[in-house]
Amino acid sequence: MTELAFDDTQDFENADRGFVAAPAAPLVTDADGTVVWDAQAYGFLDADCPPTAHPSLWRQGRLCARTGLYEVTTGIYQVRGLDLSNMTLVEGDQGVIVIDPLISVETAAAALALYQEHRGPRPVTGLIYTHSHGDHFGGSRAIVPHGDGGGIPVLAPADFLEHAVAENVYAGGAMSRRAVYMYGTELPKGPAGQIGVGLGTTTSTGTISLVPPTIDVNHTGQEETIDGVRIIFQLTPGTEAPAEMNILFPGHRALCVAENATHTLHNILTLRGAVVRDPRVWAHYLNETLQFFAGQADVAFASHHWPTWGEREIACFLSDQRDLYAYLHDQTLRLLNRGLTGPEIAEEMVLPPALERTWSARGYYGSVSHNVKAVYQRYMGWFDGNPAHLWEHPPVETARRYTADYGGIRAITARGLEYAAVDDLRFAATLLNHAVFAHPDDMAAREALASVYERLAHGAENGTWRNFYLTGAMELRGTLARVSVDMGNPEMAMALTVGQLIDSLAVRVDGPRAWDADLTIDWELTDERTTWRLNLSNGALTHHTVEAFRPRPHPADLVMSLTKPQLLAALAGQGLDGVATDGDPAVLARLLALLDSPDPDFPIVTP
Repeated sequence: MTELAFDDTQDFENADRGFVAAPAAPLVTDADGTVVWDAQAYGFLDADCPPTAHPSLWRQGRLCARTGLYEVTTGIYQVRGLDLSNMTLVEGDQGVIVIDPLISVETAAAALALYQEHRGPRPVTGLIYTHSHGDHFGGSRAIVPHGDGGGIPVLAPADFLEHAVAENVYAGGAMSRRAVYMYGTELPKGPAGQIGVGLGTTTSTGTISLVPPTIDVNHTGQEETIDGVRIIFQLTPGTEAPAEMNILFPGHRALCVAENATHTLHNILTLRGAVVRDPRVWAHYLNETLQFFAGQADVAFASHHWPTWGEREIACFLSDQRDLYAYLHDQTLRLLNRGLTGPEIAEEMVLPPALERTWSARGYYGSVSHNVKAVYQRYMGWFDGNPAHLWEHPPVETARRYTADYGGIRAITARGLEYAAVDDLRFAATLLNHAVFAHPDDMAAREALASVYERLAHGAENGTWRNFYLTGAMELRGTLARVSVDMGNPEMAMALTVGQLIDSLAVRVDGPRAWDADLTIDWELTDERTTWRLNLSNGALTHHTVEAFRPRPHPADLVMSLTKPQLLAALAGQGLDGVATDGDPAVLARLLALLDSPDPDFPIVTP
């Protein structure tokens, strides 16, 4: 391990600076009394690092576990440690502007209550989303309750709403499943278990909501004044999120860098799955941040972690983050153009010594290894150019052949344990994974692989790697982690465009069962004054707006004249009450019967 300055306490001083108070009640519960957040669960991190954790990750966990209300600068406060993300509160003339209301309504309500307990019952006079990830908007109904908006402006970067819901349209089930492993939400918190994710401690499990924006930020340099507070925006699309922005509060000399610069190497491709991000663009916008806001801030804060104070310190922090993403991008391209593949580049890649020694560049959330492979994937795709990899057997068939060639399940398990005994845990995991996939009911093989995963976890500096290994070990020992995310949130559904809504149906059509189906349905959306035509043929559900194809090429089997809420109700199987129809109403039922409804709790480390 690179020699790290564990005697450097600057991060701890910054993490504690401005502390006002901790929450009186460490538990946050939902309406049914179920605990959705436990602020005291990470008290064990106060002890010295045990052998079951990487010292650097333990240090990061201690920093992330700090909980309470903090003053960032005069008139700006943050609540940290009540969710994966931070809530920031900017005091105005009449009330308070809230930035990024956490994941859950319950934790956001607790954070706002903590602020108001110590700063007075100031009303909310504005809400800002820095970007389109759920840990920055999910608690919004605690800030702007139903019916209580009262003209409260809600600001977000351009295209926020589309991107906020888009991930759930296509791969939401699989991504939610893998998020359980990435965040370790089902693991016990403790020295041998979950100690955080590097970006924060974990995710809350309460009610997710989404208050739509009322003001779009469309260009860099756009200014708004909310409750007497002057605000200047920098759009940074395609960085850490598809829709994201940095924010300057010139009257406070304070810069919010959203999630574009945090005290960790971030993900180019998150392990839960996503579209690969562009580190070249990321570095470009950080460079623009340095130029556009140069000399205008005495403190920079983000939606995770702790602030950085001082002009020089801010410039160094942002420059290091810029160089980090630029270096990973450029050096990966240099090496792939020399013929190296993603895994080979990941083995060869070493950061410059100055970055390697910088705490905020360490791989607690993203990692050099999986980020390099993501950059390769972005440019070159899954194929590495070796024809042996064009048409390989799937994992189970490959495993059966390896196991047979090693002499059977006992022999390959024993060989895997031999590699583990000499600390080649990576190849031990490879062999034992073949053993488990070839003979998934063999408990000796499963336990052998689980023990290897535990050792890999305990040596991992990256929090998400640790959680994946430990959750994988838990699955091997017979406990399948469960998805607790509500995939049927009505506000998220209402935020879908009609095109996205149809796409969400299309990716659920069971193609083989629908091969012989031939259906045409027209949706006349009376509240949007648009007609959509759906065609199901050859197992593919496609769509277009009818207006673009007048006259209609052929009559529909069913025409439905309805509002978007009525459409959502009909698709949820609640009937066609109040819906005007022309044609055979059973056509909709036939379409819905062809949709797949998979169980999201599928296994990951076993076949």
